[in-house]
Amino acid sequence: MADSVLIAAGGTGGHVFPALAVADALRARGVEVAFAGTATGMEARLVPERGYPLHALDMQGLRGKGIGRWLRAPWRVGKAILQARAILRQTQSRVVLGMGGYVAAPVGIAAWTLGRPLCLHEQNAIAGLSNRLLAPLAKRVFLGFPGARLAHGEWVGNPVRAAIRALPAPQERFKNRNGPPRLLIMGGSQGAKVLNEVSVAALSSMTAAERPAIWHQTGKDHLESTQAAYLQAGLDARVEPFIEDMAAALGWADLALCRAGAATIAELAAAGLGAVLIPFPFAVDDHQAVNARFLEEAGAARMLRQEGLDAIQLRAVLNPLLIDSALRQCWAEAARAQTKGDAAATVATACIECAGGKNA
Repeated sequence: MADSVLIAAGGTGGHVFPALAVADALRARGVEVAFAGTATGMEARLVPERGYPLHALDMQGLRGKGIGRWLRAPWRVGKAILQARAILRQTQSRVVLGMGGYVAAPVGIAAWTLGRPLCLHEQNAIAGLSNRLLAPLAKRVFLGFPGARLAHGEWVGNPVRAAIRALPAPQERFKNRNGPPRLLIMGGSQGAKVLNEVSVAALSSMTAAERPAIWHQTGKDHLESTQAAYLQAGLDARVEPFIEDMAAALGWADLALCRAGAATIAELAAAGLGAVLIPFPFAVDDHQAVNARFLEEAGAARMLRQEGLDAIQLRAVLNPLLIDSALRQCWAEAARAQTKGDAAATVATACIECAGGKNA
């Protein structure tokens, strides 16, 4: 049987994009890759677009979803495990790579029941429930942040798309730039209504001389309202529901204003881009705040709490950064220094080794 890996990843871009980076590294070595996910998460579009087969499970997240969903959980999880066992047999996958999130749990358990090696990757600084449950069953456990606590975890960093890792160093990108500073605003793969609103309000309160060039990812549900807000404020901005070419956006920017998901932090570091980070306040275990501290403590970012944040406060933080190009470059270089290496290649190699393959 040829080397083959089943990757369990789904829900948001924070799980899917790192998984795709590993998949690309595996495919480059001749390994067959398939995905287990859902029909409703971002993987339903992104995975097939990249040329990988996606096998959908009937599975939903549980934490914070109400008593009804918890009461149905044993039946749903049991059904998903049976589905995952069937997928493993169908794909003849020799190894399972779980990337966290609710999809990983049934697929990881299915791998264990069939005697298939299980590898895990935890993207966040605080490990999620699925990975905490699966870690004792796993052959290898990889961490995106050094402080994440999982049994026999190895810190390798977060897998990042090759095009982002290939960006020139900050000093090369910034040295010949003219015109206003460039601000990239991102609310995560699904957007962030509060971030959209407060950022437009802060930018509209600036003088014409202070205002940056703006590239804003709003999320599909907030595109029209954000476009209308910019129009009403008389601000020119490139506004999109989702940025497909994140390498181009990160390479364009001088500074980011964004959430603090694990994939975002990893991409900021890989690109070398400083940021003002506003963690999602309702993230499980407040893990986005812990993610944000990783760059803040490295001198590459400033974290602001969403609670009580207004346009005046945000403007006060943004203005010194928009004015001072040397400070922006200092932050960008500090971010680049936090890159751990090619995590996608490291995880891919481990999966091949666990399969007993020859392509490691």
